[in-house]
Parts: sequence; structure tokens; C-alpha cells
Amino acid sequence: MEYEIRYDPDADVLSIILRDKGELSHAEECGDFVIHMDKEGRPLLIEVLRARDVVKEIAEALSQG
Repeated sequence: MEYEIRYDPDADVLSIILRDKGELSHAEECGDFVIHMDKEGRPLLIEVLRARDVVKEIAEALSQG
């Protein structure tokens, strides 16, 4: 499967779908990231909250070398 990326501008959430099969069991939040996992602990979906700001910060950090 290729990764699928979706953006919800109203919620300002970027969703990265890692697996299209599997049942969501639980989620862990780490700052502006929420990782949804199956019962074996494999990540299925990553959500980036405050996506506009977070992606900008990542891009700026990467451009600084």
C-alpha cells in the first residue's frame, strides 16, 4: 500500500494513513502528534494537529541543516 495523506483545513489536521487494513485499538498522543495503533501496537494512522504550524516548523528546521 502507498501511504495516503489527507488534510482537513477546518480542523487543521494532517492525516497520514500508513495501513489500510487493521482495526484501530488505541491511540497515543505525543505533543501535536496522535498515533493510532492496532492491538499489536503497529501504527495505522498518524494525525498531525495544528498542521499549518507544525509543518512550517519542520520545514524551517530542515532548511537550517
